[in-house]
Amino acid sequence: MSENQWTDVDEYFVGLFMSPDSALEETLSESAAADLPPISVAPNQGRLLELLARIQRSKRILEIGTLGGYSTIWLARALPSDGSLVTLELETLHAEVARKNIDRAGLGPLVDILVGPATESLKALIDGDPEPFDFIFIDADKEGYPKYLELSLQLSRQGTVIVADNVVRDGEVADSTSADERVVGVRAFLEMAAANDRIEGTAIQTVGSKGYDGFALLVVTR
Repeated sequence: MSENQWTDVDEYFVGLFMSPDSALEETLSESAAADLPPISVAPNQGRLLELLARIQRSKRILEIGTLGGYSTIWLARALPSDGSLVTLELETLHAEVARKNIDRAGLGPLVDILVGPATESLKALIDGDPEPFDFIFIDADKEGYPKYLELSLQLSRQGTVIVADNVVRDGEVADSTSADERVVGVRAFLEMAAANDRIEGTAIQTVGSKGYDGFALLVVTR
């Protein structure tokens, strides 16, 4: 099979299960106009995030990696009216674009964007002793994934769901000799998750309009 076929299948699924959505379409357009990298999740992947957060009955969501707010919008739509989402973004420009997109989608009151290195933002959240998050989505620099998992666990409770994107790295994740820092980071993240007695999980390979990739799905057990 080819990437064209994977894309055709994605488009078929999107046409079946999703109606045209101006807020999401404008989010992608505004992100492209601001020269943000075109690395947002695909529409059917965004819907999967929304459904997982809904199934979890999430009231508090943490997102690590905002970009233009596309996945943020999907996740925030899973929240009840009294819910909240905290999203962490390194780049000021990305955060500004995301804020406009999130506000345009009518979700501004539910979403706080924290700008700066994610590890610093996570430590600040931990120091604030907040209520634990119900759902955590990690989609940022792969080198940071192990630290993000370590800190996310301090913001979790029994039953918290953690989803980490882009863990297959075009299959290179299986190469223990890879010198790519992103692969090294993802491998360390997966091995940490597998060895941690507070976590049960798996990782899934995917193909689609975003190419060959995959995600990890974890549940905090205690």
